[in-house]
Amino acid sequence: MKKILLFLFTILSLQAFSQTYNLSELKGKELHNSIRLNYILVHQPVSKVNYQLAPTLGFVGLNYNLPLNDWLYAGAGFHTAIIGDQGGLFTLGVNLGVNKKIYKNLYFDGNLHFGGGGGFRSLVNGGGMIYPNIGLQYKKNGYSFGVQYGYVNFFTGIQKNDNVSFFLEIPTTLRTSTYANAQKTFIINDISKDEFWKKPAVKSVQQLTFDYFFPIGMSRADTTTNPSYKNLNEILSIIGFEYQRYLTSNTFVYAHIDTMYNGLVSGFMDLFFGVGKNFIETTHINLFAKIGIGAAGGRIYPEGGLTMYPNAGFDLRITDKLGISAHGGYHRAIGGTFEAYTAGFSLKYYGLTGGIKDPFTGAIASKIKTHGIGIGIQNQTYFKIAKDDYTTIDLQMISLKVYYDLNKHFYAVGETSFAYKGKSGGYAHGIFGLGIRSNLFLKNKISMFTEFMGGVAGGAGVDTGEGVLIRPTGGFNYHISDSLTFNIAIGQTSTPFGNVNSTNLNVGFDYKISILNAKK
Repeated sequence: MKKILLFLFTILSLQAFSQTYNLSELKGKELHNSIRLNYILVHQPVSKVNYQLAPTLGFVGLNYNLPLNDWLYAGAGFHTAIIGDQGGLFTLGVNLGVNKKIYKNLYFDGNLHFGGGGGFRSLVNGGGMIYPNIGLQYKKNGYSFGVQYGYVNFFTGIQKNDNVSFFLEIPTTLRTSTYANAQKTFIINDISKDEFWKKPAVKSVQQLTFDYFFPIGMSRADTTTNPSYKNLNEILSIIGFEYQRYLTSNTFVYAHIDTMYNGLVSGFMDLFFGVGKNFIETTHINLFAKIGIGAAGGRIYPEGGLTMYPNAGFDLRITDKLGISAHGGYHRAIGGTFEAYTAGFSLKYYGLTGGIKDPFTGAIASKIKTHGIGIGIQNQTYFKIAKDDYTTIDLQMISLKVYYDLNKHFYAVGETSFAYKGKSGGYAHGIFGLGIRSNLFLKNKISMFTEFMGGVAGGAGVDTGEGVLIRPTGGFNYHISDSLTFNIAIGQTSTPFGNVNSTNLNVGFDYKISILNAKK
């Protein structure tokens, strides 16, 4: 224990040693990105299966895109089922698209989405999905809506169909600086000439959540239990992540994702969007309530997926940036049978980013601390993954990673990955942990790194037991530029309560910037 405390103290101490600069030395950049919500109806291959299958699948997507130039954009996104009988169908993929003005507010929009995931493995097989589409978009004051014709194709299986989809796009602006400015402190003196940083900051909260679901009513499991579709009495242990962005001083919107790690065979997930409000706020205590709507499923009786999730609780703010929360709620499938009371707690991080002025009180910060963050896309190959039918397969997965620098060498990292090849469509994992990187060498082009990560995995008959997964990796970065790196790593993946013990090879790219945290 003493060694662990000394290690953590050393990390925190290293963060304190940073040279201070004047804010006038910090050059900023605005990234004008967009959040796209789309809805797709997919007709199902009912004539190709020997079991009852709902004829239509309602598919919704959440995509975050950023422009590469004035007509080309790229991004990443999730899709999930809300109508039909495939609740628990989740996918992760990347986008590359074209957006060109046709006349006044009317634009041509076309993109290609590639990813992996799945619900019924008999339909998607390996889980690989490609979704090309073209259509028209109407823009007004940055907001837009559109209609597209596309073809959802789980090319490793039989689930595929052409379709018409609809989307809504919401603009979002991110004020950043280059990654070279990360981990610096800037003193705020005279801001009269600074038109960039004196803009209002964005108030946000990120939190790691630990929940327990207590199923009630007609809640039933799927066919993985004995007997099949048995009534659920087990307590389900859930871990998740939530991002909140404040619209007013006490009202926020949020996105939330969960996965199960104990109670049933692994495979349950949910994804919610919603709105919340703080009703009583003091210096250290806050009472809140919120309502979410989204999708859930996996390892429960086949349902459409559409789910509501109201909950309420209180926050205890420990420092200006850190807090803990306790909460309880009600998780209910709309049109389905699954319902549960919930209780849990969260670890919270409060942020004020992208400016020096509080967006609601107008208070000016005394200094700004820059932190390096990054986003990465990887192709991951897992060799000889154990299945619960005593076979092994080689698995291809697409991964989305997020990095947050603690200092120049240590960083926190989170990752979600979905299978797209290897007869395991629907297998996914969510893991997080700590990374360590070296200084640059070989003409400042190469750095080495090691990551220690753990979390939850499951689905598609991969023998993870109840889902707990551990994965150390090590590799190197090739620095193409200050912001863009190519990386390759080798690791070992194991499940303490299952039989997975697999070597993995990961190859991908990272894009890194600096975000700005205002401090009092």
